[in-house]
Amino acid sequence: MRDEAVRLAHGSGGRETFSLIRELIVSMLEEDMKRVEGGVGTDELDDGASIPLPDGRHLVFTADSYTVKPPFFPGGNIGELAAAGTINDLLMMGAKPVAMLDAMVVEEGFPMDDLRRIVSSLVSTLRDEGVKLIGGDFKVMPRGNVDGIVITTAGVGVAERLIVDSRIKPGDKLIITGSVGEHGAAILAAQRGVDVESQGLSSDSKPLTSLMLPLLREYGDRIRAAQDPTRGGISQSLNEWASKTGLVLVVDESRIPVREEVRAYTELLGVDPLSLACEGRALLAVDPGSADEILEFIRGRGERDAQIIGEARASERYGGLVLIKTVAGGLRILEPPSGVPVPRIC
Repeated sequence: MRDEAVRLAHGSGGRETFSLIRELIVSMLEEDMKRVEGGVGTDELDDGASIPLPDGRHLVFTADSYTVKPPFFPGGNIGELAAAGTINDLLMMGAKPVAMLDAMVVEEGFPMDDLRRIVSSLVSTLRDEGVKLIGGDFKVMPRGNVDGIVITTAGVGVAERLIVDSRIKPGDKLIITGSVGEHGAAILAAQRGVDVESQGLSSDSKPLTSLMLPLLREYGDRIRAAQDPTRGGISQSLNEWASKTGLVLVVDESRIPVREEVRAYTELLGVDPLSLACEGRALLAVDPGSADEILEFIRGRGERDAQIIGEARASERYGGLVLIKTVAGGLRILEPPSGVPVPRIC
């Protein structure tokens, strides 16, 4: 049955979001509208899109909107989050981030000091990463017509070698560059008025430039796929990969790094940390012969919690699914998240 109206779940980044995108938008596009010839577009539904350049490189684009509530949360704010998220989406396509535009819609009555802090965080994050802010837009809506502030960004970068998620092969190893679920747990706590920052729990939001650019230089030809597991967490990212490739992805629950603070809080609330957003982690599929070397390289860049968590396999029976080996020793299907576990998260 078709929905009669848009629901919050349609924007949660899980099953409903991708169903809406495919049925409402992609289905309206003829094949020749989905991409520029030789590039990547809505045919891939990746972290970004690309246009090929005459010298063999690719101009990579990404766009996103940030509606996180509250705009200030343990470990960051919406300005830093918007800059970091845009940078990370470009990096996941194999691109060096170059420039960004932003458009802000602010509610009448929003505190000017808060707006200054948000803009300062956005600009300082871009400056630290060497990314230029080359334009944008600013609008104010009447009180009650928008909730606080919404930031939309468009980022551009240049890739020597594109990373496209559909290129995963049987045997490839799956690596997560750090512990998962921290951003989602921090936002959930902030929305419920729970002080978790004093217990050591805060968002992992950060740009991944200092990790990914050296990694791309050293191992770019051995990285098959990359994604920053934001809305829907690694559960959604893994299911997207399985669906795109027709492979079965087998992951070991005991090897997925989850901090005790996140585990305790999510167990209390009955939320799966694997479906919670990460904003400073990369999920990678890499050549199996280089997986251990790549893992040590990542750890050597300061990501000590990085782990190989599973592998891709060919399977006629389970193709397109994600299977998880539980800590109890069983095997179950890891479904893509559905519903709205944490609204207004990024």
